[in-house]
Order: sequence, then structure tokens, then C-alpha cells
Amino acid sequence: MRQYLISTLFVLGLAMNVSAQKHPPVPPHPSKSEMVNIKMQELTKKYNTEKKLILNHPLATKQMKRDQMKALNERFATEKRLLRQAK
Repeated sequence: MRQYLISTLFVLGLAMNVSAQKHPPVPPHPSKSEMVNIKMQELTKKYNTEKKLILNHPLATKQMKRDQMKALNERFATEKRLLRQAK
């Protein structure tokens, strides 16, 4: 009977110890405008890297580069417009 009481108290103490441990706070979720700003920065960074790749390509002619930049600018403008609408 005494062992039963001791083991019960031991298990109860462990259960209370586990439940009393503090959990880390949930990280704050960014607001919608913050998310849009983050996406805009990512989009600008992606645009700049693609632009640099197009302009520094060794084999592309001026006409090819011009066409690729035109397509890139159009795609960038539409994605930017969609992000502004999401705000």
C-alpha cells in the first residue's frame, strides 16, 4: 500500500511538472500590409537578379536582350499591380 501511494505521488508530481513547463510564445503574425511589403521586396530582388542575368549574357544579341527585358518588365508590372490590388 505504501509503495502504491509513493508511486502515485511520483507520477502525479511528474505530470504536474510537465504541465507546468512554459511553452514559448507564438511568434506574431505579420499584418497584411507587412506581408505585401515583404513580397514586394522579394519581387524587386528577383527582378534585379533576372535583369542582371539578361544584360550580362555573353551570347545574346542586343535585340534578344531588348525583347527579354520587355517581357520581364511586363511580367514585373503585372505582378506588382496584383500586389497593389491585394493591399
